[in-house]
Amino acid sequence: MTIATDPAFFRLLAESYKRLLAHDPPFLGAPGRDGPHWLYARAQSCVLAHSTAVDPLFIYANKAAQSLFEYGWDEIVGLPSRLSAEAPDRAERQRLLDAVTRDGFATGYRGVRISKSGRRFRIEDGVLWQLRDASGTLHGVAATFSHWTFLKEG
Repeated sequence: MTIATDPAFFRLLAESYKRLLAHDPPFLGAPGRDGPHWLYARAQSCVLAHSTAVDPLFIYANKAAQSLFEYGWDEIVGLPSRLSAEAPDRAERQRLLDAVTRDGFATGYRGVRISKSGRRFRIEDGVLWQLRDASGTLHGVAATFSHWTFLKEG
């Protein structure tokens, strides 16, 4: 089993979100679904997570995120998450991550991201949160968003 469908990682995503934001995450889906498999393969919301490394690496991206960013699982897992933004947008991305470090989460996020092929899109109303287990150990930062707009080139 990989982290993609690992029930323990799914619980970490959901429970840390609920602890920090005081409500269930929008990516849980309907009751009775196999949460980890549904989130990975069927959810329409993008969910990604990166590590605690100095230069964080993606550790999770569901199929919706893989499709949007145009990377397969083996390409995106291990990719430095900073590469999801173009160089001019990385300072803004870092300010957002600094706010998550300070506050534990950030809501209402908007920002431009870039896919593997160079296609640019604006994320709307994103949520970022720290992945902390019940004992408070930090495992990374996750993000979810359901709305994006492709930007015209040129």
